[in-house]
Amino acid sequence: MNLKNLLKLIDKIPFRYKTSFLLFIITGGMISIILLSQVSIYTVKNDFDFLLEKRTKPIIKLERIKDTFTINIYDTLSDIKNKNISVTQSRDVILLAQQLIHKNWTSYKSTNIHSDYKAYFITKIMKDLLLPSTVPEDKRLQTSIIQNIDKKTILINRKVNHIYILFKQKKEKKAIKLINKLYYDINSINIYLTNLTAYDLNLAIQEKLNTQKVFNTLSLILNISILFVFFFSILLTIIITNNFKRTHHLLKDVVSSKTQELQKLNESLEKRIKDEVNNSRKKDMIMFQQARLASLGEMIANIAHQWRQPLSSIMMIVQSFQTKMSLGKLNQEFVDRKVQDAMLLSNNMSNTLEDFQNFFKPNKDKTLFYLKDCINNSLELSKYFLEQERIQVSFIIKNSIKTYGFYNELSHVILNIISNSKDVLKDKKDNKLIKIILKESEDHIIIRIYDNGGGVNKEVLPQIFEPYYTTKYKSAGTGLGLYMSKQIIEKHMNGSIKCKNVQHNMKDQVLEACALFIIKIPILKANNG
Repeated sequence: MNLKNLLKLIDKIPFRYKTSFLLFIITGGMISIILLSQVSIYTVKNDFDFLLEKRTKPIIKLERIKDTFTINIYDTLSDIKNKNISVTQSRDVILLAQQLIHKNWTSYKSTNIHSDYKAYFITKIMKDLLLPSTVPEDKRLQTSIIQNIDKKTILINRKVNHIYILFKQKKEKKAIKLINKLYYDINSINIYLTNLTAYDLNLAIQEKLNTQKVFNTLSLILNISILFVFFFSILLTIIITNNFKRTHHLLKDVVSSKTQELQKLNESLEKRIKDEVNNSRKKDMIMFQQARLASLGEMIANIAHQWRQPLSSIMMIVQSFQTKMSLGKLNQEFVDRKVQDAMLLSNNMSNTLEDFQNFFKPNKDKTLFYLKDCINNSLELSKYFLEQERIQVSFIIKNSIKTYGFYNELSHVILNIISNSKDVLKDKKDNKLIKIILKESEDHIIIRIYDNGGGVNKEVLPQIFEPYYTTKYKSAGTGLGLYMSKQIIEKHMNGSIKCKNVQHNMKDQVLEACALFIIKIPILKANNG
């Protein structure tokens, strides 16, 4: 199977399996590499410790034994022979040398013959796995040399003891002759020790070669593992990257398609929104007109009330002409005076009609006007029904405040609120009060309108600014007055209007349950429109 077929085969594997396999390869490979590297380091270190303890140190002990035999024993006996030292002085040196030889020799045999130093199980397992054909160590030569050294050591110790006996018996010639023979025995044991050293060195070299083979094999396995992990990581990374590219292109096409659909939908929504905005504006205009028409009845009542007395007076003037004529008392002075009175009454009626006509005139041009005049205009237009219901109005203003906006529309809002207060207060028997407070803050004009009609029902309060919502009989209200007031304040004048129930001192020190309308209008100057 070539690489191309292998790639096709791997490419058919599901994406989640490929990613899992990649993680397994990387994780498993890294763990294997770490384990192999640690085992390699551990094996080399263990073999180094093993060679040091079992081979190098024993060889050092053998060299010390050789030096002790040559220097401490033979040279000391030679000094006795040459009379450089006394027999008594040499005896301590010889005894110390025999103790050192015994100690080093015992230590050497315990290291090489007994099981004090053995390779660790990991090193042993690795060598058994990687060096199965290793020839077992032949210890027969070592055993033979050790036996010969044991015999020679015993022989040398006997001869040394015999030499001291001869010196003690004053048989110096025999002692010197025995010293000369002892030289050959010491040379002989040194040869045995040299052979034993060579044997240990050969074993050390062989074990070093075995360690090198194990290390080389582990290094090869480690390098193969690294290449394996690297190859499969690169391979799977390329495949996964290709999957990501295909997924990216697929998602790009899907996003492009959805974007086109979204653009079409946006275009459609833009048209629909535009149509809905136009319809909403038309509905607002219709509702605004309906609200004005709803106020028209009350305005006509006001006009009729204010015209009734002047019309009666004009009728009386006309009748006075007839009376004077029948009595023959009609003169020019009387005619001029009565005509002047009639003209005054007709001018008053004309002014009244003009005031109401201006109120209903659709004015969309902003003007600079006094808030006091606007509120007084609303009070003047509502004067008839306020007097009819015996409602007292208190208007408090601290200083003269001007604003730049729509005079008639704000007057309409004030009139709507006063009209709602009137509807609530007409059911009250006495002490009917409306209080209007006008004040100015840093950047707003605040109009507060109170009435002591007991406040607004809590269930009704959140809905009073909704269109077509009314608590009056259907014949008495349309539910558009406060809705249009909110639209005028918020949309035309960029302000806010809200209503809440409060406890307020209207006339005396007694707090009353009141409804409070708060109108906030930004202060606009004529030059910033």
